[in-house]
Amino acid sequence: MATGHAPLPDFVAIEGLRIGVANAGIKQTARPDITVFELADTASVAGVFTKNAFCAAPVQLCRQHLSAGGAIRYLLVNTGNANAGTGSLGMDNALASLAALAELAGAGVQQILPFSTGVIGEHLPVEKISQALPAALACLSADNWAAAASAIMTTDTRPKGVSRSIDIAGHTVTINGISKGAGMIKPNMATMLAFVALDAVVSPALLQQMVAEACRLSFNRITIDGDTSTNDSAILVATGKGSLDADALGQQDLRLLQQAINLVFVELAQLIVRDGEGATKFVHVHVSGGCSEQECEQVAFTIAESPLVKTALFASDPNWGRILAAVGRSGIVDLDVDKVSLAINQVLIAENGGRAASYTEQAGVAALAPEDIHIEVNLCRGDAAATVWTTDLSHDYVTINAEYRT
Repeated sequence: MATGHAPLPDFVAIEGLRIGVANAGIKQTARPDITVFELADTASVAGVFTKNAFCAAPVQLCRQHLSAGGAIRYLLVNTGNANAGTGSLGMDNALASLAALAELAGAGVQQILPFSTGVIGEHLPVEKISQALPAALACLSADNWAAAASAIMTTDTRPKGVSRSIDIAGHTVTINGISKGAGMIKPNMATMLAFVALDAVVSPALLQQMVAEACRLSFNRITIDGDTSTNDSAILVATGKGSLDADALGQQDLRLLQQAINLVFVELAQLIVRDGEGATKFVHVHVSGGCSEQECEQVAFTIAESPLVKTALFASDPNWGRILAAVGRSGIVDLDVDKVSLAINQVLIAENGGRAASYTEQAGVAALAPEDIHIEVNLCRGDAAATVWTTDLSHDYVTINAEYRT
């Protein structure tokens, strides 16, 4: 189940990056489950990864290889198996899969970043992956973004992708991105993978700053079930083949580039929420009037992760007291509840510490009928604001996760 109409875009090929896919039969045989990104030797790569202490072997290797400072030439992605909770053998298997690709591609193991997603606690089938790699390399193409968007899926019901072009300082820059994720979604990060690339020259240090800001405003503002995964990775690649040198830009033009990257990340993050497991609603929780952005995020996440709020949204039941209760328990010091206001899809529901005089139950039911729900909370204690995106909580979510391994 998913909300909204979200077809893949017509991706524009990016010079300096080719993609190949293949089917290794890791968990299923209906579609490819191995993806290889080949990067030009001029490329810079930066990433943000899960903060889960039980992070998977591929996450650990990504961090090691990026911190080594050498050129990254390949990204290797598999679905169907997370290679998490697998101890030292998990690390050995991840390295073995990298060694297999390194031998075929003529690259060093440290020049490859691994990514895995799927079932936790099962050992990576290295032999299956190794046998599929020649097919993935044989079909490397700059036009395989759509194929990769499908190949990285797990419980996703549809592929997710964004392609944008922007003119900056007389240069046209193309930004492509794909993502996967539908459950175990919670910031820092979520059960998700995201790969975004642009045809520009960007130093590794600047690229890391860019991906950190983009993730803060996108993937770290989504939640489906409040569970932080073991494998989450968001990667930003600058191929170094475009005419734009980001490090030479003035502050205004650099800001335009950052904003364009941010928009791609935000759209990819929202696509994950729209495809949330069992989701029937796409929910914007916007909290304004806070003393700080962090304070507004704290309130927004408390609302977005409340099972009582989420089940009411699934039922299209305007049980607005659950939202006020979430605001009240969010931990905001010295919150004056008499100043807090609440609106849903522009219907004012609560103000001055209670139900708004203009509110009717009929208006509340109508406000919760659409797929897209906008919850607006004003704390009336400052100028800061923040938005979090989430879903409702349906019977299907329970079914999908109860039967995930079967």
